[in-house]
Amino acid sequence: MASEKILQQKQEFVDELAKKLENAAGGVIVDYKGISVADDTKLRKELREAGVDYFVVKNTLLKRAADKAGLTGIDEHLEGTTAIALHESDIISAPKILFKQSEASGDCFNIKVGFIGKEAISVAEVEEYAKLPSKEVLISKLLFMLQSPMQRLAIAASEIAKKKESEDAA
Repeated sequence: MASEKILQQKQEFVDELAKKLENAAGGVIVDYKGISVADDTKLRKELREAGVDYFVVKNTLLKRAADKAGLTGIDEHLEGTTAIALHESDIISAPKILFKQSEASGDCFNIKVGFIGKEAISVAEVEEYAKLPSKEVLISKLLFMLQSPMQRLAIAASEIAKKKESEDAA
């Protein structure tokens, strides 16, 4: 039977993980079995640079933390090796990086499930989020769309002024 000290440490870990899950905008749970040390190191660096919290977790502890945080729909995916990636404000970074790793690794690294807020999302939905353009690209597209009508109006006004000048000159 586990000692009181170990049980206390596990309970503290579950409490901390539950807080992380509550504060996360979204996350992705993966099966990392078979990933090479070099690939894992590169992946962790990329996730860290993107502000994503990524770590290996025991399935039973993650299940308890998820229950405590009110996160539903992930229990049936908690088998085998499990790592979790969380971000407090960005729901795109983790899926984008982990999906890219999943495609590059083949069967060695697989996405199990994702979540947004307190609801689980399927692997297909994680893939859709991964394929979305970055925030910067979306903002630049929005600015272009907002700017385009003004440019067309300015061109039309300029053409009218040119036509009026040519009529006055004639």
